[in-house]
Formats: sequence, structure tokens, C-alpha cells
Amino acid sequence: MIKTEKVLHLRSCKGRSVRVVREHYLRERVPCHSSLCQAACRNEGKLLAESATHYVIPDWKVVQDYLEILEFPELRGIVFMQTACQAVQHQKGRRQYNKLRNLLKDARHECVMFFNEFQLYSYVPREQGESVEKWQTSYLENFWPDLEAVHELYESIVQSRKERECENQEKNGKEYLEHLPLEILEAGIKSGRYILGVINVNKHRSQLEAFVRTQGLTNKKSELEMDILICGTKARNRAIQGDVVAVELLPRNEWKGRVSVLCENESEEKATEETESEPMATGRVVGIIQRNWRDYVVSFPPKEDIQSQGKNTRKILVTPWDYRIPRIRISTQQAESLQDCRIIVRIDSWDSTSLYPNGHFVKVLGRAGDLETEIAAILVENSISVSPFSEAQVREMPVNTPENPWKIDAEEQARRVDLRNTHLVFSIDPKGCEDVDDALSVRRLANENLELGVHIADVTHFVKFNSYTDLEARSRATTCYLADRRYDMLPTILSADLCSLLGGADRYAVSVMWELDKTNYEVLKVWFGRTIIKSAYKMFYEAAQGLLDGDLRVMDDITELNRLDEKDKHRILNDLIWAIEKLTEIARHTRAKRALGGALELEGIEVRVQLDEKKNISDLVPKQPLEVHETVAECMILANHWVAKKITENLPHQTLLRRHPSPQQEFFTELIDCAKAKGFNIDTRSNKTLAHSLDMAEDPDDPQVNKLLRSMATQAMSNALYFSTGSCSEDEFYHYGLALEKYTHFTSPIRRYADIVVHRLLMAAIMKDKKLEPKDSLLSNKDLAELCQHINNKNRAAQHVQKQSIELFQCMYFKDKDPSDERCTADGIIYSIRANGVLVFVPRYGVKAPAFLKNKEGLVISAQFDGPCVWKPGSLKRLRDKIISTTANGESVTFSLFDHITVRISEHSSRSHPDSIKLDIVSNQPFNTASAEPTHELSHTSKTDLVRAVIRSAEEAQLAQEHAKTTSIRIEDKEYCQTQGDSLYSLLEEIKELALLDITVG
Repeated sequence: MIKTEKVLHLRSCKGRSVRVVREHYLRERVPCHSSLCQAACRNEGKLLAESATHYVIPDWKVVQDYLEILEFPELRGIVFMQTACQAVQHQKGRRQYNKLRNLLKDARHECVMFFNEFQLYSYVPREQGESVEKWQTSYLENFWPDLEAVHELYESIVQSRKERECENQEKNGKEYLEHLPLEILEAGIKSGRYILGVINVNKHRSQLEAFVRTQGLTNKKSELEMDILICGTKARNRAIQGDVVAVELLPRNEWKGRVSVLCENESEEKATEETESEPMATGRVVGIIQRNWRDYVVSFPPKEDIQSQGKNTRKILVTPWDYRIPRIRISTQQAESLQDCRIIVRIDSWDSTSLYPNGHFVKVLGRAGDLETEIAAILVENSISVSPFSEAQVREMPVNTPENPWKIDAEEQARRVDLRNTHLVFSIDPKGCEDVDDALSVRRLANENLELGVHIADVTHFVKFNSYTDLEARSRATTCYLADRRYDMLPTILSADLCSLLGGADRYAVSVMWELDKTNYEVLKVWFGRTIIKSAYKMFYEAAQGLLDGDLRVMDDITELNRLDEKDKHRILNDLIWAIEKLTEIARHTRAKRALGGALELEGIEVRVQLDEKKNISDLVPKQPLEVHETVAECMILANHWVAKKITENLPHQTLLRRHPSPQQEFFTELIDCAKAKGFNIDTRSNKTLAHSLDMAEDPDDPQVNKLLRSMATQAMSNALYFSTGSCSEDEFYHYGLALEKYTHFTSPIRRYADIVVHRLLMAAIMKDKKLEPKDSLLSNKDLAELCQHINNKNRAAQHVQKQSIELFQCMYFKDKDPSDERCTADGIIYSIRANGVLVFVPRYGVKAPAFLKNKEGLVISAQFDGPCVWKPGSLKRLRDKIISTTANGESVTFSLFDHITVRISEHSSRSHPDSIKLDIVSNQPFNTASAEPTHELSHTSKTDLVRAVIRSAEEAQLAQEHAKTTSIRIEDKEYCQTQGDSLYSLLEEIKELALLDITVG
């Protein structure tokens, strides 16, 4: 080791010159992080793979200006010099430097940092008067004397980019004439003159409407909490979907309403005052605070359009897959060869003189229309990475093979509570589920009380804090479920094996167990801790529901029962049926208790895609509600709630919880109007009044009405969010939908990183009870808040991916079907009225789509007596709850909310955008479902009746208890003649009773 010195001459605040000497140590052996190393370096942690054929050592200028290219997973074996990283830190700022740091930490990318400043043979001292740029470049010149040619290439690219930027600045002095300088924007936001928000472009009317969402952003001086309407692209001022913008509100007399016309394509952009809703806050964008530029999936224009521009044309306008993104201009000579492909581009800049941003080609995804290409497009559009797990992560995984099976460790067993021989543990999951992260148990105690147990896979035992697997799971944040596949957050050895609570396998778990009162199921005690369990049965929902309903034919679907003889099978089956029935009974009571507090029973539309052996779509089946769904969900909610209480008690300022803010009242407008059309009154003042209103909104002749109203209520809700308790006041912890003061996610650590964090927090809370220090270091409030924001973003993206993949399969199901196919005709329910059509829900396939009553030629729909609908000249008249189509010869047909109509379903293909479902009205009469439409409905109405009966009994008991409190006179009230009544009448009644007392007694 050799020591050198760096001498710095600094000037103090008083103007004195100070000489600072810093010691600098040089070593012969500095880790090179290469698996092919022949010098026996002490390489630890992340290594470059042995399969690498060459290493890439980017120049500091490349790292600064083209980092997004180095992020491509296809680029392997990248060695970042320490000096290049320092150049990014000092010259590009913290944001770019953090991107570089995250890239180096990311185990999915084969890149490492070499500390050339401390390696004896690569260290080059900076000469006096030598520029920083020249000194940083000199490192590579020592090894590659012919580097000058490479630098010339980089220099030409960088120089052209700088020239373009300087050109724009000279023209305007700032990016765009319409935008205000940053310092004015910041001062305006602080004073409340401008409002900060995220722009959200209307998917169906991208040229007409956008909304700026202020929720979650700091606008201290502004009292405006609703969305702000931005009308047209001119008022948007070159802001695109997802940009953080500053908005100036227009005067109230210029406010406009949302456009209520259905739009088939972007050419239909005519809006009149008759098609607008009530005016809402309206503004214009005056500045862009933060760009949301990322990778976009695009398609090229038709070949004839390209050829008309000339053979030597290199500038092509490509159309993004997302309707909300403007067209992007790129330079390419391969446009014709990529005609039928979907490619990825990235936006680089947006010239002030251009209507379109500039970008560059990144990658080809594949042929448009192919399943894998469309899935890849969905993933790219939502910034979901699905690269395989790296070698560094695989090396951290335990081994479980037939030759070397995994076993319970004896030392670990001594630290845990063993439940394998004392508890009947079983899991209930969907068919085909491999990542089983929760199991249940219930048993009767010696004192006749019940013990309920929720047992969750102990993922944190295998995934250590800040390990490569942990960093990868943190980056992914969630398992991503698509209609036909899933992309795991954790390696398969954990998600589908050692952490999955499979039947008959010994597994580590974290358990929550309650002692419940034998009569009213109130919680008497609760215990948290690490356990060892052995799940006896791995059941799916339909089998559990069959046992609950007394249908013993489902025994054959429970694999573990088939291994037993008939005598043991029936004995154990009785125990299993008792356990499921008792769990269901407990769940009914806990659900009733939450319902008294205002918990909502909302409705979502879930569709299961059935695939045949060749992976072709055979059917689309809406998910059917079963009572066991509610039973399992209620047990998980109970566990999440009690874990949230535990960790906030012991770690009040650095805990991860989940909150559900109260929804904005204007989002309920459509729900209230639709309910009024059926004679129902929806009270949205609180979650309790909303829940009661939805319970009352029952149409005995049409159960779909209540389902649709609940679905609309779900869409009006705010998003539930993860947050750090140190960043919010306690009154913001409340979960609106579940009606719980504290709630978190603890029950799915295999597929949610938030649950892994909560497991670590729970272990720390338990250690604190024992007066011990936690093994894992806990995140600070600031770090936890940033992590929560990252998880929220990833969860939202995963939800979008799941929804878009289902829509893709719905389109593929109808793509090649003839319109006369009986499967293309179904019953639809009108749930919203627009100026030129209606929105229709098709229960058979879980489809929601528009149906137009006026076509592009201006013809309106006319219903024939006992015949199909036809197009005729005429006009439409829209009312609050119905729309009337009147032809030129006086024929009219009325379409009202919740009417059942017959629709024909087809697929609408698009060259550049995702395909969509198209509905054509066949008849204004309901479809004859009995003869032609297969039904997947299962009869479980008794479940709703039972739950409501329990809720009613709980409400009656609560009212009786409150009545007893107000009518009885307590001893101290009698002694001091104090009244506890809430009205003058009750006060007089108490005085009357006191007057009749014999005061001489006692």
C-alpha cells in the first residue's frame, strides 16, 4: 500500500487561505468484481458473469449524457469508473447520480463500479492547471491510446445536442414562450396564485380534455381540492400525461364542464354547450415542474404516408400506443421495414417551434397483434420490468432438490413455537395458486373459548435486509398478475416452494392468534410470533364452499384427503367442516362489527380467462362471489388490523400503514343520478350512510342494479395508499372503505414488498416488548416515506397491467368470431347516458363499453317491432336518466338507465393503439338468456341474508344498549340528582322519578 497526499487550498469565511492536506492510499489489489478474475481479488457481492465475452467501460461523458442507454438489460458487463461516477455527481446533480447509484445496486443489471482512484496502476494524479474533463479522460487513455477516435464520435453527438439546446435558449430565453420562469412559478405556488398538480389526459378525448389532480401535492395556500379541467391542447402548453405542472385558474365565468359526448376516434372533437356537464374549476398550464418522459411504445404511419414524404426522409412522426401521448418525431431510415412492428422510443427534447417532441429509437418489441408483443407493450407502457433474477440473487437462495431437500433447522426450531402437532392448519386459495402465503386455523380451548389463527409465510427469514434479493424485491414492489401469467416479486424457489404454505410441508411462519369469547367472539387476548406450521390441506375456494354448503362431492378435489382410507377420511372431514363453519361464523360477526362502523361492501368486475391446452382462449368467465371469499378476506383484514395496532404502539413514528382517504364528493355525482333514476337515494356524507344507502338500493326484479351501483361507488373511491406514520397526523390514518382506525398489509409477503417491511416492523415491535434490540435496522421516517411512494407507484402500475391484459384477452376472444356467432350476442345493461350514446355493461363477459345511438353519417338508431335496430335520419334528445332517439318520420325509441338491451360484441382493431371492444345495439329488448346464453351464476344468496341478519342483530343489540344507558338512572346520578338525558323530555322524566323516591330510606 502506498500513501499519497492531496493538497487543497481553501478560503475560509473570513477570507483567510487555508491549506488542507488529505491522505490518499493506493493499493495493488482493489476488487474488480469479475468472475473471470485471475489475480485472486477479494471480490464480494455483485460480480460480472463468467459468460461475458467483453466488458464495456463507458467514458464519463457517456455516463452523463446517455445513462438511459446503459440501463438497457441487453447491455451486460458494464464497468463504471469511480471518477466517471463522481463526474455525474458533481456536474449532473443528485437526481442523475441517484439513478446511477440505483443502477449499480440493481442486481438485474450486470454492472459494477471500479475504484480506479485507489488502484495503484490506474491512479493518475491531476496535474496543476489540468482541466477536470482532461484529467478524467486520461484514465482511459492510459489503457487505450487510440481512444481519440471514440471520443470524437461521442463529442460529435454531445456537441450536436448542446448546439440544439443553445439554439432553443437563444430563441426564447426559456423553453417555451407560454411557460413562466421557474422562480416565478415557485413563488406563485407558494403564494397560492398557481396550483401544483399532475396532469391526467382524458383517454377517450385526448385532444379535448385533461385534468390536473392536486391530491397528494403541496398546495398550502389553495383551498381547491377537486380536479382542475384543462380544455384543449393549447391550454395544456406541451405538457403530457404524468407531468407535474403549475396551473393558473381561469375566472369563474370562464369555467367549463366535462364533455359528455362519446368519442370513437380523435377526429370527433366537436363539443357544444349542450354536451357539457356542470362547470368545474378550469385552468391552463403555465409551467412544467417535472417531466414524465419515459419509454413509449409506438407504431409507424402507413407505408404510403412515409413514401409521400420522399425517399431520403429520415424524420418520421410515430404514433404512441397510449392515446394520451402526442406523436413523436424520430430519425430513422428503417421505417418501411418496421411497418408492422411495435417499437420503443424515448423522448429527448421538445423544440419550442414544434408541435411534436423529438425522440430516438430504442428497441423493437415484435409484430403488432402477436400476444407476446402486446403483453410486452403493456408492460413497457406501465414501466414494469420482468427481467430474470440475476446470478447474485440466485446464489442467496436456499437449496431444495430431491438430492438435497430443505429441512427445518434445529436452532431455528428452538426459537419458534411449533404448531405442527397441536393445530389443524389449512389454506383456501384460487385454483392453480402456487404462491400460498396465508393459512388459517381454529380450535376450541379448554375454557370453551375459541382460538383463531392466521399464519403467514415467514419470507423475511429467507430474504435478509439489504440483500440482493431484498433490493430486487424492493425494486419490483409487487408480483404482477396478468390474465394468463404472473411475474413474481421473489425467485420461484421462494414464491412457489419454500415460502409457499403447501399442504403436508413443514414451513416457517409468522402467526397471529386470538382467544375469542365463545358467545360473541370478542377478542380477549392476542399473540404475535414466529412459528413452525404444517398445512394439512391446500383447498381452493369452490371446494371449501362445497363443504360449507354440505356438498361432500368436493372431497375428490382435496388432494390430501384422497391419500386417506375411508374411516380416517370421514373423521378428518368432519373436523375440517367444523373448522370452516366456525371460521365463517366468526367472519360474519367481525364483518358485522365493521359494518356498524361504516365498512363498505363494494363490487368489482373480475373476469377469469379460460385457456385450453394450446393456450387458446376458450371462454371468459366473470368471477362468482362465494361466502368463503368473504370468510378468508375477513380473517386477513382482522390480522392486518391487529398488526397495525401492534407496530404503531411500539414504533409510532416509523411504521408503514395503509390509509384510504375519504372520496371527493363530486365523484359521486353520476352514482347519485343513476340511483335517482331507479327511485333510490344515495347518501354520501359518510361511509356509514353510503353503506346503508347501497344496502337499501335493491331492485327485487333485477339484482344487477345493486351490483352496478356498488361498482360505480367503487370507481368513485380514492386510491388506498401506503404511508409512513411519521409523515401524517393520526387523524389521517383512517381507512374509509374498511372503517378501521389503523390498517396495514401483513398477510401477503410473497407478492407484496410492503408486507415484508411490516413483518420486519412486527419483529422489531416484539423485540421491543422483550427489551431487546431488533436484528434488522429500521428505515427512518424519510426513507420509509420514499419507499411507500415507490410501492404506491408500482402497485398502481401492476393494477393497470392486470386490467389492460384482461381487456387484451377480451378483444382476442372476439377477434376472429363471425358477428352471427351466438357467443357474440349478449344481454347488456345501460348504466350511463351520454349525448350521443350509452355506456353498457355486459355481465356475461364482464365487459364495459360504449354503444353509439348516432353514427358517423349522422343517422340515429331506430327500433323495429320484433326486428333488429336500424339506422335512420333523425335526432337525439338527452335527459337526466334517459335518451330518446327520434327519426325524421316521427318514430321514437327511449333508452333509460338500467334498461336491459341486446348487444352484439365485436373487436375494434387499431393500427397504432390497443384494440378495444365495440358494442352494437341489436334490440332495445333484453336478450333471451335462457335459450342462448350460458350462465355461470352460482346460488349463494343465503350468504348475503345471513350476513345482513347478523348485522341487524348487532345493530339491535347496540341500540338496546344505548337505550338502556339513556333510560336507567345510575347510582351517582340519583345521589347528586344529575341528569344524563339528551332532551328536555328525558330530563322531566328523570325529575318525576326522583320526586317519587322516599328520601327517608337509608
